[in-house]
Amino acid sequence: MSGSIKKGRLRASADLSGWADGVGQSRKSLRRVARSYEYVEGWGRAVGSRGRVLRPTSVKEVRAVLAAARRAGEPVCLRGGGNSYGDASTNTRGHVLDIGRMNQVLDFDAETGVAELEGGVTIAQLWRHALPRGYWPKVVSGTMFPTIAGAAAMNIHGKNNFKVGTIGDAIEAFDLVLANGELVTCSRSQNDDLFHAAIGGFGMLGVMTRVRIRTQRVHSGELQVHARSSRNLRHMLEQFEEERANADYLVGWIDCFGRGLGLGRGLVHVARYLEPGEDEDPEATCRLAHQELPSSILGFPKSQVWRFLRPICNDLGMPLLNLSKYTAGRLEEKKAPFRQPHAAFAFLLDYVPDWKLAYGPGGLIQFQSFVPKETALATYEALLERCHQRGIVPYLGVFKRHRPDPFWLTHAVDGYSFAMDFKVRPERRQELWDHCRDLTEIVLAAGGRFYFAKDLTLPPGTARRFLPPDRVAAFEELKGRLDPDGRFETQLYRRLFRS
Repeated sequence: MSGSIKKGRLRASADLSGWADGVGQSRKSLRRVARSYEYVEGWGRAVGSRGRVLRPTSVKEVRAVLAAARRAGEPVCLRGGGNSYGDASTNTRGHVLDIGRMNQVLDFDAETGVAELEGGVTIAQLWRHALPRGYWPKVVSGTMFPTIAGAAAMNIHGKNNFKVGTIGDAIEAFDLVLANGELVTCSRSQNDDLFHAAIGGFGMLGVMTRVRIRTQRVHSGELQVHARSSRNLRHMLEQFEEERANADYLVGWIDCFGRGLGLGRGLVHVARYLEPGEDEDPEATCRLAHQELPSSILGFPKSQVWRFLRPICNDLGMPLLNLSKYTAGRLEEKKAPFRQPHAAFAFLLDYVPDWKLAYGPGGLIQFQSFVPKETALATYEALLERCHQRGIVPYLGVFKRHRPDPFWLTHAVDGYSFAMDFKVRPERRQELWDHCRDLTEIVLAAGGRFYFAKDLTLPPGTARRFLPPDRVAAFEELKGRLDPDGRFETQLYRRLFRS
């Protein structure tokens, strides 16, 4: 297996000075590369560890890092933007290879919308490059800061998963540096087994250094959006099924504090692309200035808003905040559909920078499960009821519709996902983990799955209970063949596949 998508220029790296020629790749050299230890944590701040972070800027330097790690007998954890909530890109032993400095947009075809990117390019860089040319990424997450390599490794999904699938469905090819330093190109026609295993393989098979990906042609920088208030979870599912044939995006917010007839109440946002001619000035709405998120909220600088949220981020304040949002949602439903810039609709998590700090020093975790449509209602009602019984209620709930995909370790189902954010209190941490294990059993009994980018609480061996056995066996055979010494490892991999 060999080849690459396109040759690119090599750049020198201060962090890897004297290294890229492959000389002196020993444990001593590995220490010299990292200038200092850094604390590397999951996005939710509930887990992290100190270690050396290596930041190559070229394929040559990636190879040098891996060669040094091989000689030193050290494992390497791959990291992109660090936006996985849990331990997917943390490492308590070995080193962290941060792809973030390999961040060049190498090519963009204005006729087809196909972009060729280095692995460290962020979703923000991609949409900022594509939109003025009349394109938008086919799949984005709720934040614009993940890298393309990280997004592919986690096979992220968006609010349009039911329509276009995961980001893997939009990827045409990628270059992968294997543990032995070999560079291979993977696509649906070349090394297709590695293509379908590495997408969603959470960085356990190699370093994605280049990605070729399709974007979506758009005729406006805005979406047409309307809101629908949901009385309860059953009503929300009915609304999703009514809307999904004509919608381009669907997302539901759930007030997890609702009970009784209001269990799972919330708000659904339905959005569609504008057709040619609907936007009178598409050139203006596609300008980057039109997409910029507001710099302040209610007159306060956005960077400080999390400080105002922290005093209410507790079991007294959050029920009131959720009730206020639900009440406002019922009023919003009565308004006419409105237009919203793509960035404003897509990147809700970026409205308040560092909003996770509002959760306090313990951070937060997200419990996101994917359940087939046949069992979704009963399962998610059971999860909410168990949360109320246990007295551990999520502060935020997000609901989406999904479809299957062909990737080996996929989380996707023909059904729904429910993401629940829990505050981590250090003194009740074990109680929260036990609670999530109870919820896990409810999901597994319903034929559900889980998403590695969000997980921190799945017990060892759980992945083998929800992933198809033949896919797991094929993945492990491939990893054993391409990475026989286990060079690529993370805390997530050790917890779910090695424990």
